[in-house]
Amino acid sequence: MKLSLIAALGKNNEIGKNNQLLCRLPADMKRFKAVTTGHTVIMGRKTFESLPNGALPDRRNIVISRNPQLQVEGAEVCSSLDHAILKCINESEVFITGGAQIYEQALPVADKLYITRIHAAFPEADAFFPKIDRSIWKETGRETFPVDEKNPYPFTFTEYER
Repeated sequence: MKLSLIAALGKNNEIGKNNQLLCRLPADMKRFKAVTTGHTVIMGRKTFESLPNGALPDRRNIVISRNPQLQVEGAEVCSSLDHAILKCINESEVFITGGAQIYEQALPVADKLYITRIHAAFPEADAFFPKIDRSIWKETGRETFPVDEKNPYPFTFTEYER
């Protein structure tokens, strides 16, 4: 199984504020859907609660929560990241989709990173992606896009592998 992290980051590794994304970037949402559809997505409870329409369609959703009584419509609940990963051991690729604590736990055991780098700073952010150590992670793909009528910030899709 390949364990992949997927996230959109501001210039300072910001990922969110008040349990919401930093900004609306339709190209990133389209990429997220294209990359994760048909796979399992693992996320923390707060990230799940931030989804506007509940469980992500056409994906197996696993939510990590310390609450053993938690039940979530359209998703499985696991008590830890390790438990969630064990449930996916026979899958080809599994995606970690947030939030900050889950990314922090998953980065040391991840195989691939799908990073959208938003070329803007978000000083009001309160959640951050862990530092990507370039001595461990090698860039394997990059595509940069300017501002357009739908995307208010320039951004780069980057992929990294160990």
